Amino acid sequence: MRTSQKPWRIVAAAVVCAAGAAALAPAGPAAAHHSFAMFDNEHQIKLTGNVAKFTWQNPHVYIELEALGPDGAAKHWTIECANPGILNRIGWKWNMIKAGDKVTVIVAPLRTGEPGALLKQVTLPDGRKFGNGAPAGPALIQ
Repeated sequence: MRTSQKPWRIVAAAVVCAAGAAALAPAGPAAAHHSFAMFDNEHQIKLTGNVAKFTWQNPHVYIELEALGPDGAAKHWTIECANPGILNRIGWKWNMIKAGDKVTVIVAPLRTGEPGALLKQVTLPDGRKFGNGAPAGPALIQ
């Protein structure tokens, strides 16, 4: 083998390795998001209660609510909302819900029966109503 052929082979091997690494790279954020299958969208419920905590963070905003469940028992509900970017675009603000606020929510509850849900609509103490963005879908009840 001549010495002049070696640089060409090194370059060819580097190109093949780079192409292989690119093909094996992860898909990124698209593969990281979960579906809404864990929530029962067909049997939405309305809850009224006091906000225990409002968390404005990525990847999801959360409302923790002390409310009576459909069975009449007091429960601590964890309500998942869209991400701050989606909510900002539809008019939400990071400080519009505060601990102690009395709100009414329409949610798709967890299929497991645990006190967790996906927000469909929130009614603030002043009567303003906000949805949860297009991916979560609309409230089917009022």
